[in-house]
Amino acid sequence: MTDIIAPPRVVGTMGASLLNLNGMIGAGIFALPALLYVGLDSFAPIAILLFAIPTACLAVSVCKLSTLFDGSGGVQLYVETALGKFTGFQVGWFVICASGTGRAANFLVLVSYLAALFPVFDGPIARPLTVLAFIAFMTILCVLGTKRSMGGIWVGTLFKLAPLVLLCAVGLGTNGFPVNIALPSFSGLESVALLIAYAFSGFATSTVAAGETKNPRTAIYRSVIMALIGVAIFYAIVQWAYIAIGPETTDAEVPLAAAAQKLFGDWGAVMISVAAVFSIATNQLCGFITFPRVLSGMGERKLLPKFFAHVSPRFLTPDYAIISYGVFVAAIAISGSFATLAILLVAVEQAIFALSLISFGVLWKSNFRGLRDTTGPRWLIILPVAVAMVAWMSLQVPATAILSTTGMITVGAVLYWLARSRVSRQLPDVVET
Repeated sequence: MTDIIAPPRVVGTMGASLLNLNGMIGAGIFALPALLYVGLDSFAPIAILLFAIPTACLAVSVCKLSTLFDGSGGVQLYVETALGKFTGFQVGWFVICASGTGRAANFLVLVSYLAALFPVFDGPIARPLTVLAFIAFMTILCVLGTKRSMGGIWVGTLFKLAPLVLLCAVGLGTNGFPVNIALPSFSGLESVALLIAYAFSGFATSTVAAGETKNPRTAIYRSVIMALIGVAIFYAIVQWAYIAIGPETTDAEVPLAAAAQKLFGDWGAVMISVAAVFSIATNQLCGFITFPRVLSGMGERKLLPKFFAHVSPRFLTPDYAIISYGVFVAAIAISGSFATLAILLVAVEQAIFALSLISFGVLWKSNFRGLRDTTGPRWLIILPVAVAMVAWMSLQVPATAILSTTGMITVGAVLYWLARSRVSRQLPDVVET
């Protein structure tokens, strides 16, 4: 019998912060400014900063749970520990579906930006082949080592943020800082709530890869808070710069490219398009680093066949889980079925957050690993705000998503019993410490 191989802990606090940052900053930032400006006008940057406050309460709640665990899996692990294996499996199923759908959709957006720069990537054959090539590249890169993958994240982050920083610096320096603020109606704020929620989606990405993080019980907490504060300020500055530059509203589909073109000419639009390619690609790579760890963690804890828990003896990565995730994303991207699942993304995320807050309450009541002893009076404010945030966001979800989510739960239940039957003859189940 071979010894169990564990992936090395190669991700530090800054690396974990980078995962969270890239989990939040992807394709959305290149379309969000115009959409928020239409809905909220000059109040949009303030709305972003205000929205970050309840989001931070939710983030702190998830972060607090991360201080109790050393292993990978994130919310899936927390829910499994508090609410049992069936609910934990459902959360894992939701995470994989939501992340896989998002990755598939973003690959199509990535190739669209690339085709706009280089028409050779356009066409009914070239586009799907390019998508598959990107998926294969990221899958192989992540299998070859977490440290190599994180190197790609650092490079991609530099190339995507530098043009945006330049745009903001020149835009605000040339046109001045917008000072006039018009308060929006409450209905206007509700209309863009899901958009702002989408902007902050991914704030807890690093929790999923905690098993490969140095000192995860402290590093994860710090990384989430650092990234959330930084991204909120960055989003607000980008929004202010967009308002100050004031590009033509007819270019609302590519607002930052329109803003850059107004400032720098045609090369400015190209610069932002290149930044968009790097931004989406880095966001995708971030997903390929983290989300397969949900599969490998579930394999380690016997929720899935041990096939998913396999670690490459050469590269020390959960190779089978990464490859399986890549195949799943490729199947959705090529079939185009992601369009049906796309409306579920926000609904699924709210369900996951709701279960994480319930898990917090269960683990607090049992004083799991001293949780109750380390939650002071401030949590009487943090938790209610987090609960109210999830409840309000759930009310914004389209009613059509409820039926589809129910269908996902049903499919997840079937998969759970099938998976459990495959591992029923293995060793007794052990929950990650």
